[in-house]
Amino acid sequence: MDDPEHEDAREAALEGEYNPTEVEAKWQERWVEAETYAYEGAADPNTAYAIDTPPPTVSGSLHMGHLYGHTLQDFAARFQRMANGEVLFPFGYDDNGIASERLTEEDLDIRHQEYERREFQRLCREVCAEYEAEFTEQMQGLGTSIDWSHTYKTIEPRVQRISQLSFLDLYEKGREYRKNAPAIWCPECETAISQVETEDDERDAHFNDIAFELTGNAPREEFVISTTRPELIPACVSVFIHPDDDANQDLIGETARVPIFGHEVPIIADDRVDTEKGSGVVMCCTFGDRNDIEWYQAHDLPLRVAIDETATMTDLAGDYEGLSTAEARTEIVEDLESEGHLRDRREIVHAVGVHERCDTPVEYRVSKQWYVEILDHKQEYLDAGAEMEWYPEKMFSRYRHWIEGLEWDWLISRQRDSGIPFPVWYCTDCDHPVMAEREDLPVDPLSDEPPVDACPKCGGESFEPEEDVFDTWATSSLTPLINAGWDWDEESGEFRMEHPELYPFDLRPQGHDIISFWLFHTIVKCYEHTGEVPFDATMINGHVLDENREKMSKSEGNVVDPAEVMDEYPIDAIRFWAASAAVGDDFPYQDQDIVAGEKLIRKLWNASKLVDDLAPADPDEPEELEAIDRWLLAELDAAVADLTDHLESYEFAKARNRLRTFFWNTFCDDYLEIAKTREDSASTGYALRRAHRTFLTLWAPFLPHVTEEIWQALYASEGELAETSLHTGEWPSPQGYDADLAAGETAMEVVSALRRYKSERQLPLNADLERVAVYGPIEGFEGVIRDVMHVSELEALEDPPEITTEVAAIDLDYSKVGPEYGSKVGEIDAGIESGEYEVRDGTLRVAGEELGSELFEVERERTYSGDGEMVETESAVVVVSE
Repeated sequence: MDDPEHEDAREAALEGEYNPTEVEAKWQERWVEAETYAYEGAADPNTAYAIDTPPPTVSGSLHMGHLYGHTLQDFAARFQRMANGEVLFPFGYDDNGIASERLTEEDLDIRHQEYERREFQRLCREVCAEYEAEFTEQMQGLGTSIDWSHTYKTIEPRVQRISQLSFLDLYEKGREYRKNAPAIWCPECETAISQVETEDDERDAHFNDIAFELTGNAPREEFVISTTRPELIPACVSVFIHPDDDANQDLIGETARVPIFGHEVPIIADDRVDTEKGSGVVMCCTFGDRNDIEWYQAHDLPLRVAIDETATMTDLAGDYEGLSTAEARTEIVEDLESEGHLRDRREIVHAVGVHERCDTPVEYRVSKQWYVEILDHKQEYLDAGAEMEWYPEKMFSRYRHWIEGLEWDWLISRQRDSGIPFPVWYCTDCDHPVMAEREDLPVDPLSDEPPVDACPKCGGESFEPEEDVFDTWATSSLTPLINAGWDWDEESGEFRMEHPELYPFDLRPQGHDIISFWLFHTIVKCYEHTGEVPFDATMINGHVLDENREKMSKSEGNVVDPAEVMDEYPIDAIRFWAASAAVGDDFPYQDQDIVAGEKLIRKLWNASKLVDDLAPADPDEPEELEAIDRWLLAELDAAVADLTDHLESYEFAKARNRLRTFFWNTFCDDYLEIAKTREDSASTGYALRRAHRTFLTLWAPFLPHVTEEIWQALYASEGELAETSLHTGEWPSPQGYDADLAAGETAMEVVSALRRYKSERQLPLNADLERVAVYGPIEGFEGVIRDVMHVSELEALEDPPEITTEVAAIDLDYSKVGPEYGSKVGEIDAGIESGEYEVRDGTLRVAGEELGSELFEVERERTYSGDGEMVETESAVVVVSE
């Protein structure tokens, strides 16, 4: 017998309307407190499912992309937990690096240069902690099944140790090097950045045609170069011409004088010159772009630095020293024109490389930086990516294109204050690097002493600490190793994992915009450390757009605030919306999709109340099920099989839509209506409860709050109320029910058609129908149709009734007919209206014209001339005689 208190709780839980505000807050709190989703380990790696979740950058509050992406991850986690057992669904914060520093500067209205390094780092930690707490609360408010006992921050000591171990391991393997060379530089952030952190942005500019004088006994007085960056002229070190450029062959080997600045530069042949761009004669400056760097290195050119780390002109620029590059550009062009060197100037729009963090145009500066060597392993990384399953498969092409387009090794050092320090000191005599010992990690060379008293190379006793910090991606690329507990084991002298059953991870979910950032770099790091691909599959989600399918942007004023959405709608309804698009596709945010989710929640709640009224709580399965009940359970088996396949393939939209159609149309609209007339049937009572339990389980990944509330109210065992969870139960499997699915489906159509027939004639649903004839497969379900719809005589027809098909209307496509027939359209309309037309072989003959099939559509109507009234369904023809 059930516990009386439990019975009271059950009745109270399903009384009245569903209250999502109370219910969702209650279960979110209980799930966290009870550690419902905690990963407890799995001895068999085949039973553990691990998700390598993206640690969001701490740079603000939850946005729609977070809401959508993390909800998709939760669908996978909840399904796998029920289907396969233990799931690790961790959470982390990427709180070191430029993004966190910029957040701190903006939040406190400060600049990092105004503070001592330690003080600024402290401020960064405090600001990030505030945003992280807010973000955690919002994430828990989404009802995600995250294991909050497995959380991390990329700046915490444990992660710092793993990041520094990674650096030491790659250095010892010869995969890292330090080099003084040109690097991509952000003058706003005042640091070197990697290729992946740059993107092209269309900017307004001017093409300036500038005359250079030739010196000595040159064959002509001048030549013209075209440039968008005249402020680089003081950094000009040479001029290049393509060796096949016949028009300018006479210049090769000559010397040119740089206008305004007066220094002389050589004119050199090089086949990398683009003869289609500008005049075909190109100046090389140190440095304006990648070509300049290649020429500088290939031809051993001198270094002239006219722009400093803040995009300010240096003393090399003479009178322009101290100006910004934009200011210098304007003044230099004015002076070129006044001194007769400017031949032409025209407006253009062109792609400019900018830092993706701040949209500042990048420069190229020579500096000493640390790199991970990747260009020599491009094929290995391609092969590693090909080993993974991609959902959707088309996203692999983005990964491939990124690798194929790589031109730089991975620059991992940053000239910033807040980040994980390099565990390196340098001999002040010979610059030899001294690495920290593994057992000492994490270390900070600015405060810790080097592990040696003398340089192992030259014997010097003075050392300088490395002041740079790691690129944030150099740490966040280690998330699989962080979550698997990768560390150096002194006793065995090798790397070990605390949870080896997790690696490689089963799933890497992320957005398509960071394939080249996070996914690629994770493969690089983990492959180099372990020789394995770090995850079996990757699920790439798209972006949430505004209702006009435009990217959300604060500047455009079209951003949807998730906090406002979460305040207005039930979380389960928002989750229903998140499952509306195929994985990988960008899709618009639309309120009506969430409203549809609200309606579904109410439908599930009310259907559950009805099931609880109609069927005993825990009925035994009868020896033999009646046809309609066996059919429902067979249809349910098919739905379970389909949903399992869809969810295993991360096809959440297909799973949601399949389940909604079956639950709403078949179960609620058809079967429950039938069940109301069969309350005394043990067969129907059993089918109702089995189907209802199964529906709760199938909806659980999508609608965790309402399903938990109903399950706890109706099915939690004595003494288990709120102690166990639907979400840690088992995923259903097909039970092998056999039935004539086509006949059952047709019978449901007939019942719906007769219900509609009575409703249209304002007849009560229990009104008797004297005779009904059905042409269509209903064998075995005749009794159900008779009983439910009160049919005195039901006849299954072997032959179709006599039906005539006639043309009901001709619909013209006036957008095409108008331009082609002009004033004749009126006559064509009149001919159709009077019936003076003929349709034959896809051609409409009317008013002396012949219209092709692309210009019209025919609406046809089927009529029945026998006794009674015909009602059509998709699979049957029904004739009713009252």
